[in-house]
Amino acid sequence: MTTTNPSSEASAARGRRGALARFGRRPVAGSPAAAAQARRRSKQRRRLANVAGLMAALVLTGVGYSALAPGASAADESTGNPSNAVEAGRDLYVRSCISCHGSNLQGVEDRGPSLIGVGEAAVYFQVHTGRMPLVRQEAQAPARPPVFSEEEIDQLMAYIQANGGGPTLPSGDLRSGDLAAGGELFRLNCAQCHNFTGQGGALSSGKRAPSLTESNDLTIYSAMLSGPGNMPVFGDNQLTPEEKRSIITYVQTVQAQADPGGAGVGRVGPVAEGLVIWVAGIGALLFGIFWMGTKA
Repeated sequence: MTTTNPSSEASAARGRRGALARFGRRPVAGSPAAAAQARRRSKQRRRLANVAGLMAALVLTGVGYSALAPGASAADESTGNPSNAVEAGRDLYVRSCISCHGSNLQGVEDRGPSLIGVGEAAVYFQVHTGRMPLVRQEAQAPARPPVFSEEEIDQLMAYIQANGGGPTLPSGDLRSGDLAAGGELFRLNCAQCHNFTGQGGALSSGKRAPSLTESNDLTIYSAMLSGPGNMPVFGDNQLTPEEKRSIITYVQTVQAQADPGGAGVGRVGPVAEGLVIWVAGIGALLFGIFWMGTKA
């Protein structure tokens, strides 16, 4: 009979457990290998938790930035991003305006006036109505379809305003003035050139006061601020902003009204039918006179 040594059996069992641990088998609970493996797993869990926390923080940061960024870009767009607009306006000026108005807005003799002090109001009127860029030298720059887009006009205005200064364009409703007061102010300050109803009229030296029929509110306001051609400048000391709005209210109200009594003749009065009768009647009388003369 062979006797078994308990101590040798315990040693063999420990050896088998160590071998199992070395070969990747699950260690026996309570053994040193199991404790070491538990510590390694605990460290791995902590590392994963740290990585997950970092990723969550990055995601939250990105979400917060994306939520705030549109508001910032919208604010930039609403203000027109002045620095970019001025730079773009400078490029447009160099390409289209510098030959007549000079590199420093000082003007060029016999070619173009100085733009120092005219402000964005003059730029809007001249460029929006197609009078500028000028095609050729004439007694008066004619109105044409605009060469530049609305965005490019804004850029030119920003450049001229930033480097030359001058009157700025108003904001808000330009037809908020008093209609009756506007009519009185228009007849006092404007009718001698533009006609009582804004139809325009001839001036001296081949010039002409343009019709206001197709002019929008901002064009009329900017013309009063800048005084193009023979038109005087109506600054805020001559006509207050409220008075300017009253004039615009009057002009646009008159243009929107229907012509009573038939086709209008420049809105100079209810003479359309009378003119037809006068021409036809005189023609009939002359025909009768000639006919009777031939018979005699």
